[in-house]
Amino acid sequence: MLPINLADKLSQFSSHWSPRIVSGFNGNDVMVVKLKGEFTWHSHPDTDDLFLVLKGILTIRLRDGDVQLGPGELYVVPRGVEHCPFAEEEVHLLLIEPAGTPNTGDVATAVLKEFI
Repeated sequence: MLPINLADKLSQFSSHWSPRIVSGFNGNDVMVVKLKGEFTWHSHPDTDDLFLVLKGILTIRLRDGDVQLGPGELYVVPRGVEHCPFAEEEVHLLLIEPAGTPNTGDVATAVLKEFI
């Protein structure tokens, strides 16, 4: 298996809010995604939600206060906690979550995750 260059993977697409699976381990998807603007308020009842910022500034809006992250910082939203990611300018993230987890916490509104 060859190393995965995250910057190279991120350069292969321009769409926002559409995670791309770059690898997997122990039943988890390892993904990269570009964000800009506001996502939808949502929660994940069965899993925590990990955000690792690679580039840009991400605000994770929570009902009891916002969390702001810069490059190299990560935050884990605990399972069941409602949150809304927001990025004024484009942000690049690494996400890790159980394979098949809808990014909105709701299968009906989830954005399809693609392999790259």
